[in-house]
Amino acid sequence: MSRIIKYSFIFGSVAILFLSGCGGIGPKTIPRDQFEYSSAISDSWKKQMLLNMVKIRYADIPVFVDVASVINQYALEGEISLGASWTNGINGDGQNVGGRGRYRDQPTITYAPLMGKRFAESLVRPIPPPAIFFLIQTGIRVDHVFRTCVQTVNGIHNRTGRQSMRREADPEFYRLITLLLKIQQSGAVGMRIEKTGEETEATVFTFQEKNIPVEIVSAINSVKRILGLAPDLREFKVVYGSIARDYKEIAILSRSMLEIIIELASYVDVPEKHIAEGRTYETLVDQMDVSAEFGPLITVNSGGSKSADNFIAARYHDHWFWIDDRDLRSKQTLSFLWLLFSFTETEKGYAPVVTIPAG
Repeated sequence: MSRIIKYSFIFGSVAILFLSGCGGIGPKTIPRDQFEYSSAISDSWKKQMLLNMVKIRYADIPVFVDVASVINQYALEGEISLGASWTNGINGDGQNVGGRGRYRDQPTITYAPLMGKRFAESLVRPIPPPAIFFLIQTGIRVDHVFRTCVQTVNGIHNRTGRQSMRREADPEFYRLITLLLKIQQSGAVGMRIEKTGEETEATVFTFQEKNIPVEIVSAINSVKRILGLAPDLREFKVVYGSIARDYKEIAILSRSMLEIIIELASYVDVPEKHIAEGRTYETLVDQMDVSAEFGPLITVNSGGSKSADNFIAARYHDHWFWIDDRDLRSKQTLSFLWLLFSFTETEKGYAPVVTIPAG
């Protein structure tokens, strides 16, 4: 009989501890869920963007789907039963113990296609030139920003690999961004916003020429010559356009988000067979763009099987396309693209919202 009492105490204690854990299950899941869901959503965005770049290269339709919400439900249930019998007969004594527990993790994830007039307009609307200089002001390399976001600056052309507008960059473009990077790293550039009317603002780009090294002053003067700016001025108005109106302006013809994705798609390494079959177009090779000093903005490899050491990979047309995890420049470009895409105003269109229980 004493053994029955002992077992009753042990399993009763276990039941209390098991069931009492329900009260703390919610808070304990926050660190794990926050990390795992953020990682999953990040990987999903990277794969979706890579796949859309590849699809654009093949003249296919890109589709953007956003994770609108994640609702997770947890349940911890348990029960325990204890029975015992004791006799003095030949059957001796006996005990039976039973227990049952169940743990459920049932997330519900809602997906919303990004569609509608407002989203389409935001994709084709050029990035405002002031935003480009704000990115530079925050410390993002000026050469990376210009190569990604700028089509022309004061009439000087960047590379474009789009099938309908293929051309190599003007030599002055690479010279310009090299000098601007040197000036940026010295801290000798700045900008400010000026009010020119009740609701009108103007962006002013400023070169600092006091208390800076002689070589930086020389670089600033070279930038002015390349852009056709007044040599005796240090402040210039930033405007949207292909050609400056006078020697006091920096005119930037910026790209839209859609143009940026199309340009990055032109770097995708596509199989020669697909080019020969007319499935896609040939890659433009700009000798300056692929030089050791600059290198391609992004390198997307392709093959029958993906690399085991990939940063992100997607499958299309029975081929794998991936970015190597050791390719820092390509990873930085994809991260920069995420930053630019985050600026894009999104609107859920009339397409249905898809909610999927994932448990």
